[in-house]
Parts: sequence; C-alpha cells; structure tokens
Amino acid sequence: MNADQILAEIREANLSYLMLAQSLIRTDREQALFRLGVSEDTAAMLATLTPAQMMKIASSNTLLCRMRCEDDLVWSLLTSHGKSAANDGVSRLHASILMAGRHQEAA
Repeated sequence: MNADQILAEIREANLSYLMLAQSLIRTDREQALFRLGVSEDTAAMLATLTPAQMMKIASSNTLLCRMRCEDDLVWSLLTSHGKSAANDGVSRLHASILMAGRHQEAA
C-alpha cells in the first residue's frame, strides 16, 4: 500500500468514525459517551457538526479514533487465545467489565 492509499484509508476511517459517533450521540448520549470514550463537551460538539464540517475534519491525515484498549489482559480476553468457544462469551464480558472500569477511572 502506498502513501496515497494509506491517506485515503485514513480519510475514509475518519469519516466513518465521525458519522458513527454522531449517530450514537444523537441516539443514546450516555451510551455514546461510554462507547466512544469522549467527554460531554466533545459529544456536544460532535452532535452539531454539519456534513461539510465532518468532510473537512475527516480529510485530515491524522487518524481521529484510537485504540482505547492498551492492556495486555484485555487484549488476551478479547482474542481468547487458547480458550474454548464456551468460554469466549465469558472472556468478552470480563474484558468489557475491565474496560468499563477504566472508563470510569478516566472520567
């Protein structure tokens, strides 16, 4: 993949993220704050963006979303390496609980 393709992929990811974020915020603000990991002020700003503003912001060469999961334990639970399918649901639930706790700590 060359540099132009990477930039195009970043722009597409940015636009998709902004559209999803705005939709989540307008549908269920509290859940959006938790799922997106953004502040109330950021959510308020995202909710009011026009399509033209979203296109302009998405055109940046910087990826707007980031991996919020930086913990090896959470990644291990999410990927369920070496675990049976029966434990997969429990592992994902455990990871969600850990991530929710970290969201509360950050807030």
